[in-house]
Amino acid sequence: MMVTGLIAKEDILNYKIVHAVDHQSEELYEKLMNAVRLGNTFKAKVTITFMTADGPKKVETTVWNATKEYIELKGGILIATKSLLSIEY
Repeated sequence: MMVTGLIAKEDILNYKIVHAVDHQSEELYEKLMNAVRLGNTFKAKVTITFMTADGPKKVETTVWNATKEYIELKGGILIATKSLLSIEY
């Protein structure tokens, strides 16, 4: 799987986010909750890899909130959890 370089958080809206064939949202849920705590407590950024119609993309950002269906970034930007490939912090 080829992953492009980092994209700006604001550029996420320029991509069509699709479900990843091998999404790991259940396995990533605990990491996602840790990412929310890091963002809200320490304003720490994480690197999120997610699937778009153009292929995998990465963004380095603070995760403000998360549910089983979406993660919310600053500015109200949402990414479907079923599109997530990895979370690194």
